[in-house]
Amino acid sequence: MGMKDFFILPMIIMTVTSIGLAQDAALEKELSRADSLYDNFDEAEALELYTSILNHNPDNYTALWRTSFLYSRIGYRLEGEQQRSYYDRAIALAKRALNVDSTDTQSNFVASVALGRKAMVSGARERVEASRDIKKYAERAIQLDSTNAGAWHVLGRWHFKVANLNFVERLAANTLFGGIPKASETKAMRSIEKAIELNSENILYYYDLARIYKHLGKDQQAIGTCQKALKKEPMTPDDPKWLDKCRNLLNALR
Repeated sequence: MGMKDFFILPMIIMTVTSIGLAQDAALEKELSRADSLYDNFDEAEALELYTSILNHNPDNYTALWRTSFLYSRIGYRLEGEQQRSYYDRAIALAKRALNVDSTDTQSNFVASVALGRKAMVSGARERVEASRDIKKYAERAIQLDSTNAGAWHVLGRWHFKVANLNFVERLAANTLFGGIPKASETKAMRSIEKAIELNSENILYYYDLARIYKHLGKDQQAIGTCQKALKKEPMTPDDPKWLDKCRNLLNALR
């Protein structure tokens, strides 16, 4: 190495390091902005920014699981092929998040949500086939963090849906998959009660619990749950709809 190279090499290293630090700072700034949008339920803008982050940092774990969850949430408001496309994207992103870190509660949680949403718009065979993984990921999310309210909610919905499979779904389960794990309406109730205990502001949790109470003949508990929901301030874009459903359920129970 010549004397000139001796002086130039440290300068190159310093320049590369500076570029790396600048890129890291820019990424942190973008993530902070995306997280703020996400936390304030500005979902379309958050999705756009997280997608931009993933275009340059495809293994960014936070962007992966949050983008998956946003596709599941926004997709719920769509219809037809567009809705299916959003759910497929949610599943693909959840799988990528699991590949990056399968030991974190959120990657498992969003996988359970995405699969659950896709199952809702699928045929009997697909619903039954997905049911095992939905339960697996929800339970795994809870094992990793027992305070994950969303995972408790998914598990509660799983128990209620599976406990009330129709004849065609049960036939598909027994014929194609040798049956499915046992489900319990009581466990459905207790799981969503736990979700509300952990997050008392989520209006959907109250609506789902009230429906389960009504199904179990616990009308007074259903009424009380709807009344609690109606005292909550809407936060998410979906909350006005859930409040209307709580109002309608309350009127039907009185």
